[in-house]
Amino acid sequence: MCGILGFALGKHSRVSAAEIKDSFSQLFLRSESRGKESAGLHVCLPASGIAWTLKGDVPASRLMKTAEYREIWRQLKERAINRGQAHPDQSTIVIAHSRLVTNGAAERPENNQPVSVGSVSMVHNGIIVNVADLWAEHLNLKRSAEVDTEIMAALLHEECLEGNTPGSATKRIYKEIRGAASIAWVDSAMPCLSLATNTGDLYYHHDKANSFIMFASEAYMLKGIGALGQGLEGDVANLRAGRGLTFDVDKQTCRHFELAGTNESPATDKRPRRQFQHKTWTVESSGSAPQVQASRQADFNLLRYNENTVRSLKRCSRCILPETFPFIHYDAQGVCNYCLGYKPKYLGVNREEAKKNFLQKIEIYKSKHGEPNVILPFSGGRDSCYGLHLLKKEFGLNPITFTYDWGMVTDLARRNIARMCGQLGVPNILVSADIAKKRMNIRRNVTAWLRRPVLGIVPLFMAGDKQFFKVVNLLKKQTGIRLNIWSSNELENTDFKSGFCGIRPDFQKNRFDWLDWRRKCHLVGYYAWQFGRNPAYINTSIIDTLESFYSYYIEKREDYFWLFNFIKWEESEVESVITNLYAFERAPDSMSTWRIGDGTAPFYNYIYVTARGFSEFDTFRSNQVREGMLTRDSALKLVVNDNRPRQEGLKWYIETLGLDFNSVILKINKLDSLGLHG
Repeated sequence: MCGILGFALGKHSRVSAAEIKDSFSQLFLRSESRGKESAGLHVCLPASGIAWTLKGDVPASRLMKTAEYREIWRQLKERAINRGQAHPDQSTIVIAHSRLVTNGAAERPENNQPVSVGSVSMVHNGIIVNVADLWAEHLNLKRSAEVDTEIMAALLHEECLEGNTPGSATKRIYKEIRGAASIAWVDSAMPCLSLATNTGDLYYHHDKANSFIMFASEAYMLKGIGALGQGLEGDVANLRAGRGLTFDVDKQTCRHFELAGTNESPATDKRPRRQFQHKTWTVESSGSAPQVQASRQADFNLLRYNENTVRSLKRCSRCILPETFPFIHYDAQGVCNYCLGYKPKYLGVNREEAKKNFLQKIEIYKSKHGEPNVILPFSGGRDSCYGLHLLKKEFGLNPITFTYDWGMVTDLARRNIARMCGQLGVPNILVSADIAKKRMNIRRNVTAWLRRPVLGIVPLFMAGDKQFFKVVNLLKKQTGIRLNIWSSNELENTDFKSGFCGIRPDFQKNRFDWLDWRRKCHLVGYYAWQFGRNPAYINTSIIDTLESFYSYYIEKREDYFWLFNFIKWEESEVESVITNLYAFERAPDSMSTWRIGDGTAPFYNYIYVTARGFSEFDTFRSNQVREGMLTRDSALKLVVNDNRPRQEGLKWYIETLGLDFNSVILKINKLDSLGLHG
């Protein structure tokens, strides 16, 4: 989920201080794309027994401007890599981290990385999903932070104290952890850098002639960075899933080992542990995150949902769309125009023939030697999890997943990403937006909307995530992978959102995310009109909104497929596979597995249900009825539960934006114009 990076220099390396500082600084800045909520680095001089750690809840670009960062490089130049000067050369190890916060608030220094326990300092990309179980099993270890990385550091330190080599220690902790873990660690009492991954999210360049190694979470980060990165295009190697390596800075040797191997493959010979001194600096941010308006406790009793009134709405006699749906009308038999205009997606489709057709279309993209050959957008939701299973297990592809985190991806979704990628050994490229900025933009638009609520403007709250089409094109350039496959299915079509903007449904379109040019112009005009009526929308989010519109509706799309346009999507099969094979985690406040990783869904669905008595679940269940997947009666029973307010999800969303839960819910409740609240 985060970015890890660093380097190690042997004592006799010919790399200069200027070269390594320039290259590392560029690498650190590139890693910021993986997370901007905190950053840090750990420097170790094994021969001198000196180690420094600098970290804080600031992005790498800000950390690099601090006096402490400059002091570390001054010390390194004087003590270690000041070639030809008075001070003797010595080996150097640096590990660094750019963090997207998952477990543990960044405001607490102990939650930020690098994490140190005893003589062990480490950085970690991924999520350990059994962290609570591990602490319970190892009661002798002391927990001082919330971040999941600490349990690995504690276990590694225990292994080192028992005299195990870095390679052996690394292998032993991977036998205990569950989830995704790409790590770099150093024991300050030993002259060795250790790398390992169970997903393949690590790349490195080993220069034997100059006795140095550099590593990062993505291959492109290492290419073309300063003097050391020039000409590396053919020399950047992937540390494959299930493998580790150790670089002994004294002996200047690099050894590889299998994490699941039976032999110990020691990384370095056992030798006496050295004494060391460790100094830590902490940098604090200026506190730019949204501040909560009130500290009072969220009152869930304010949430309203009148089941009887929702049931009493007039609905289509074939599907379950209610009379409050935009542009709906019924014929003499009570069948709605959405049913009459619907084009079946799966009815009458031969599943095996469709699968064969799909495999033929992607045959040209398959790699010959097992290299990654497809990019899969990966939200951690049920469809993308099932899609990853199909690509990896049934279709023989070697995917790289990518997640665009714009601040509303929940920890639950991240844990499911970790489960899937860790178990399948699949890399996950995380592209992190400036989350604090994105959340501030959402807050300003939600606040503006609450002053003058209009249903057509609700999708503005989700504008910040639409740049994923732009991101995937960037990743295609960086990775050289042409093919990308999306896991959304057309049963999730939610045209009613544009319907509230006065845009009539297009029953002839061939793609559910499509708008023709007339409808696009209408949409732009509608938003401009609403912005004029409510100038509070004219805020810092404007540029982000325009970029999102361009990315979603105009950004070029090539060599891409919608997986479930070819493969029949069936809810029971999807849930069975991801739950039974991958222990997919469900939300505690929803009976459905849909949208549970999207932090915005509980909020906008509460708005729609409050104002009109339906949500996107009504459209989804109606499409299932039209495809013969559900009876109408079953759909009605399901949607009654689907539409219940998600208490914890609503609380998380509202308070993450720094708003007061009770005030926001009371304002939304005023939208009730149907007597839905009784």
